Amino acid sequence: MITRGWLPPLENGDRLTRSEFERRYEAMPHPKKAELIEGVVYIPSPVRHTQHREPHAHLIGLLGRYAAYSAGVQVGDNRSARASSAEGGHPIGRALRRER
Repeated sequence: MITRGWLPPLENGDRLTRSEFERRYEAMPHPKKAELIEGVVYIPSPVRHTQHREPHAHLIGLLGRYAAYSAGVQVGDNRSARASSAEGGHPIGRALRRER
């Protein structure tokens, strides 16, 4: 029996529309790690310290230092961003210059 309001979990390789992906993504428990690229769901494997976490920390530290010495620059991390109306993405880090 299917309970009303129940959504199937996102699975690697699912082919979904943007709206269906976002509905299921919002229903996922935290932490959330899933992307929709050209209609296909990608859920990465857990990351390793030396291959991802450590280099990621160095990159974010570098961006933070750059922002500290550059007027009007903001730094962010782990933000989902839509690359286009049809695709989603997950940038590693970003530095933005604020408009004055």
